Amino acid sequence: MDSDFENRIVTPGYSPEDVDLETSLRPKCLYDYIGQDKVKDNLSVYIEAARNRGECLDHVLLYGPPGLGKTTLAGIIANEMGVNFRVTSGPAIEKPGDLAALLTNLNEGDVLFIDEIHRLRRSVEEVLYPAMEDNALDIIIGKGPSARSIRLDLPKFTLVGATTRAGQLSAPLRDRFGVILRLELYTPDELAKIVTRSAGILDIDVDAQGAREIASRSRGTPRIANRLLKRARDFAQVIGGGVITVDNAKMALEKMEIDPLGLDNIDRLLLMSMIRNYNGGPVGLETIAATIGEEAITIEDVYEPYLLQLGFISKTPRGRVVTPAGFRHMGMEMPGQQSMI
Repeated sequence: MDSDFENRIVTPGYSPEDVDLETSLRPKCLYDYIGQDKVKDNLSVYIEAARNRGECLDHVLLYGPPGLGKTTLAGIIANEMGVNFRVTSGPAIEKPGDLAALLTNLNEGDVLFIDEIHRLRRSVEEVLYPAMEDNALDIIIGKGPSARSIRLDLPKFTLVGATTRAGQLSAPLRDRFGVILRLELYTPDELAKIVTRSAGILDIDVDAQGAREIASRSRGTPRIANRLLKRARDFAQVIGGGVITVDNAKMALEKMEIDPLGLDNIDRLLLMSMIRNYNGGPVGLETIAATIGEEAITIEDVYEPYLLQLGFISKTPRGRVVTPAGFRHMGMEMPGQQSMI
């Protein structure tokens, strides 16, 4: 089943409609980048120190949930260092030769950004190790007894890796990053500033309360906030007089079935299925998947994290359980003898 997941406006994952939107809204320097203050503060020191020494920045690993601005931050690093920015992704590098072609085409000091770096093949990773440590590329020429290895020198470069699953990164690769930074979910205040900034760039009329309403339902994720802003603009222009006020924002979000905490109809279907069919659990992941007609891995990777973060469900050895907060959000009373273990 792909339609419900693909069409979700509140999924933090990248979708084709984000291409033009994010390209136009991405800040180009740290000063314009809203939120992630700890990351920005440290990064600004590392960048300034590297510039003062006339060196490349150490290799950087950015990790955290999708939609928080890892690609944007990588572009800012290149811009602040005054170098070229090359972009690729782990799944796109299928064999060592693909990576070798990328590395040999870099100029001195360039930033190479690899998204989803945890999905690199092991054979590709092994080519990356000497490139990161020694700025060298080891190539095997020939086969069998006549095979020989030659080493090519590479220009000094900065690798910026991004991942949503730092735990899946191999230890040898992780250890070669000099700077490791975790991006956190944004606060409603930070998201309101992002919504206001994006509205200015896109020439959308939004007032402070309207921006705050959109921000509060965006799951702490700028990508979702920008999507909701665009959709709220449509409703405001056609139904609400052109300005995204708090009332127009609420009206638009209700029509999109996004509640005050950012849950959509699929999140509520998952909770309600667990409550009505299984008294809130414990219930296994595969059973939930069969009940709502969705793949188990999609539930685990896409739906569950936000519900876990809100404390609406919990994972136990016997399966998933809807918590008292989850029952209350759905307007239902929790059975008195509900087991939580």
